[in-house]
Amino acid sequence: MSQALDLTRDLLTRRSITPADEGCQDLIARRLAQIDFLIEPLPFGNVTNLWARRGRTGPVLCFAGHTDVVPTGPLEEWQSDPFLPAQRDGLLYGRGAADMKSGLAAMVTAVEEFVATHPSHSGSIAFLITSDEEGPSVDGTRRVVETLRSRGERIDWCVVGEPSSEASVGDTIKVGRRGSLSGRLTVHGVQGHIAYPQLAENPVHTLAPALAELVGRKWDEGTEHFGPTSFQVSNLNAGTGAPNVIPGELKARFNLRYSPMQTLSKLKTTVEEILRRHGVRYTLEWFVSGEPFFTAPGVLSDAVGAAVAEVTGAQPKLSTGGGTSDGRFVAPLGAEVVELGVVNASIHKVNECVRVADIDALQRMYVNVLRRLLGDPTKLRSP
Repeated sequence: MSQALDLTRDLLTRRSITPADEGCQDLIARRLAQIDFLIEPLPFGNVTNLWARRGRTGPVLCFAGHTDVVPTGPLEEWQSDPFLPAQRDGLLYGRGAADMKSGLAAMVTAVEEFVATHPSHSGSIAFLITSDEEGPSVDGTRRVVETLRSRGERIDWCVVGEPSSEASVGDTIKVGRRGSLSGRLTVHGVQGHIAYPQLAENPVHTLAPALAELVGRKWDEGTEHFGPTSFQVSNLNAGTGAPNVIPGELKARFNLRYSPMQTLSKLKTTVEEILRRHGVRYTLEWFVSGEPFFTAPGVLSDAVGAAVAEVTGAQPKLSTGGGTSDGRFVAPLGAEVVELGVVNASIHKVNECVRVADIDALQRMYVNVLRRLLGDPTKLRSP
């Protein structure tokens, strides 16, 4: 059994459902301490965070990830206990197998291998690990980054171990993510008898034309690396339950996924202008999950692409698709951020799994990244 597979299995036995860590970070910290990492736990609230660093000079290459996992879903639909890792037909099953305990294991064992052969590597290697990526993401990476910023510490390059691959490990790397802006809308009407609509104000009818415009609007054309901005309604609710009553209010939740060509203020202004123009009486609360970021072609993306190709024989596709990741908190430090991980087909699903061979392949890719960026202490790479 490989070191990376062995560590993955150990991590999978820990029931670290958000925001619990269940000793995952202690296990990782003990291994990193043995290869001269300075270990710094940074707990905030009920969230466990780890900042670990080896070296005092720049550039800083940081591996980032999370130990928390989503709930299992119906246990009766799992073919085996989600917290007892099981191997079948070349696959390793368990909650977090793909998202992202195999990525963490590959990172840790890659660094162990690299340090053994390059004890005097250039720059610094760091780990930023949280137990709050699958949850609210308030007291996790965001808070650690705030701490680093207050101390004047920087990250030059960040490799996030999220499952970025589509069909085979390394076929896709993420070089950015869209922003996510959500709204909680309450449309105010006047409740009344359905037979006397002139004495009431139906918020469903009021909202309908505005909602049609919002859904049908072409917000932008997107960019070379980002798709067009999308508007999606996730929840719509009105009514008292009685068939003869016009509701007094309607509640809706919606989300905008947007590229760097948009701004938060412009999106908010546009939505509210459309609502007002259609005569909608409303209350609207805004929630920002993350602003967009993009890592232009450069030192990190070149190194990661070459590291992947060395293992697979093919250059990875560059993508900004998918949801948000904690890379959105690291990028504002001025870091180049790339996500490289295993195949994402089973994440958050019942019977989550990862190909066993992909864990070792990912570990080799991480070793290659380390060698290309920090392997020669006489040739510092500029971030």
